[in-house]
Amino acid sequence: MTAKPMKKMIKYNRAESRTAYLCLLPSIIGLVCITYLPMLASFTLSLFSWNGLGAMKFIGADNYIRLFTKDTKFYASLLSTLQYAGMAVIGSMIYSLIIAMLLNRKVPARGFFRALFYLPYVLPAMAVYLGWKWLFDFNHGFFNYAIKSLGGSSVKFLDASGMVTPSLTLIAVWLSGNLIVIFLAGLQNVPRIYHEAAEIDGANAFQRFCHVTLPCMTPIIFYNLLMSLVSNLQVITPALSLTKGGPGTGSYYMCYMLYNQAFKSHKYGYGSAIAVILFILIAIFTGILFATSKGWIFYEGDDKG
Repeated sequence: MTAKPMKKMIKYNRAESRTAYLCLLPSIIGLVCITYLPMLASFTLSLFSWNGLGAMKFIGADNYIRLFTKDTKFYASLLSTLQYAGMAVIGSMIYSLIIAMLLNRKVPARGFFRALFYLPYVLPAMAVYLGWKWLFDFNHGFFNYAIKSLGGSSVKFLDASGMVTPSLTLIAVWLSGNLIVIFLAGLQNVPRIYHEAAEIDGANAFQRFCHVTLPCMTPIIFYNLLMSLVSNLQVITPALSLTKGGPGTGSYYMCYMLYNQAFKSHKYGYGSAIAVILFILIAIFTGILFATSKGWIFYEGDDKG
């Protein structure tokens, strides 16, 4: 290639790069202003004592020291958050994959059932939780009515510390319509030729699921797992609408603790410290997930079995 065409190609590539950056500029500005600057401001604010009205007082790491050494509710909040996230993530992943596999089959009114299972995800959150509050009601709820009809005793779903997180987790699993849709899209993209080859080799349905469907679905499983983990570690709506953090600290999740400290008690520095700790917690779990993903994610063309 002569020097003149080479210079022309380099000039064209630079112009194309400038155009790409110009097109991306609004997104970059939005990301910086809406995400990175508030994150930096939150970290900075965590080093101050401020009630939102008076002068800000620099106190260094005192908010963090108080959080880890003096706040008796912090560790209970951390434990409740981890319990909820673990149960919600596992339950949502299993439930949504099973429903997606059922909806992927040729069944009558398949489109209707797909919409039906996705609907909870798009319903207004407050309406959803008020409906579930009636279902969980100790005296007049449907679940306790069914239990008593079968000869059992009423259960305090939202008023017993040992039952509140499993009960709220059930709502989170029911709301996982977005995961179902993503799993369904992934199932429809599993190459049919792999299933046909496995059938020829004599593999039954369970073996085809374990050795064909699951490996091909691992990128989708990873994405759903990541999104579910991040969203469930930031749980707050059930505590706000149903339990107010109770009973005791059974549903006193970290985001709810942050809300109480920052927006009800007006301790914005202390609330920001909780936000930073929650960010670090999410970053740790996300890092672990990414670090271990190379060992179990299969992409078409890989040598993994």
